[in-house]
Amino acid sequence: MKISLTTQMLLALVLGCVCGLIVSAVGISPAYFKPLGDIFITLIRMVVVPLVFTTLVAGASSVGDLHKLGNIAVKTLCYYVGTTAIAVTIGVVIANVIQPGVGLTISTEGVKALNVNPPSLLKVFMDIIPLNPFEALTKGNMLQVIFFALFVGMACSTLKKEYEVVLRMFEGLAEIMLKITTAIMYYAPIGVFGLMTFTVGTYGLDVLLPLLELIITMFVACILHILLCYVPCIRFTGLKIRQFFKGIASPLLIAFTSTSSAAALSTNLQSVQKLGASKPVSSFMIPLGNTINMDGAAIYMGVAGIFAAALYGIDLTIDKQLLIIVMAVLASIGSIGVPGAALIMITMVFTQVGIPLEAIAVIAGVDRILDMMRTSLNVLGDATGALFVSKLEGDFVLPQDSEE
Repeated sequence: MKISLTTQMLLALVLGCVCGLIVSAVGISPAYFKPLGDIFITLIRMVVVPLVFTTLVAGASSVGDLHKLGNIAVKTLCYYVGTTAIAVTIGVVIANVIQPGVGLTISTEGVKALNVNPPSLLKVFMDIIPLNPFEALTKGNMLQVIFFALFVGMACSTLKKEYEVVLRMFEGLAEIMLKITTAIMYYAPIGVFGLMTFTVGTYGLDVLLPLLELIITMFVACILHILLCYVPCIRFTGLKIRQFFKGIASPLLIAFTSTSSAAALSTNLQSVQKLGASKPVSSFMIPLGNTINMDGAAIYMGVAGIFAAALYGIDLTIDKQLLIIVMAVLASIGSIGVPGAALIMITMVFTQVGIPLEAIAVIAGVDRILDMMRTSLNVLGDATGALFVSKLEGDFVLPQDSEE
């Protein structure tokens, strides 16, 4: 009997958890298993930049009508900003209800704040324009790659028929990158096993228990956001909820185990297109969302802000909580799709409302667990957005095997 790739990854995840507990119990270093996961993440990220560039160029050029491309961009940004605002609001509300950190006694003596310097919002926007497009491609600066790819795609859409070979070249290169991604995915179960063994073996239960309330708050907020925000959008497309989650199981598992939305990008792009998202919309939204759509990070910032304030006995008034919401939305735009980025960006939120930065060092103890949740939500939000906007544009095609 042939076992599907998704099932193999689920089995690898379970086996990794069990192996991690065994490794921790017998005293074997979990670092021995980390290279298995690192190889997988590196292989995936190897194809991310060429895949994003070629698919965006092909997608933008295939739209043809620049007015239509503008409509897609406006709807995309409205969706991303709207869902991110809802996400951080849910995080703040749930944190106020559960009140993680209240009554918690964790010694912060000797704990030093992380030495981080988050970029200003102005710098984030100014850095979108690449000084050297080739440097942006080699360094993997996704916002700059997206900006340049859209310009190339729009220029390609204006070419005369005798130059259409250029369009076909980019379409062919995009297909090649997708084929490479498919080949890399055969290694995914091994990578997932290595990542989970390392995570569970490193952090174990001793680190989780003191901050269990914080983890539960984050989990509840994420589930509520899915139910209130994503499920209605999926129902609007006509897809069955079970069919949707089955279709994006692979990118979600990659996001959950690797804590990198960039690692899940290529698989997410393939998955949403199989579910009916149009190539122009998905090729535009998935890479862009991977960089600026951070619903999970926004929830994390809201929850962490309330938690840290309670931990230090700081009374957060309504106006400060509203400021957390605004700052979290803005800061999430600057969160790059790599592990731990939100932990760095949260300094912007803490600084604005007067929370000691030493709280970040406390939260860092369980940040890997929180990162698994927020990265999965980020990827889920990208997939939902691609399907939702495709439906709004009239380009959504319900899969033939859709349940009646």
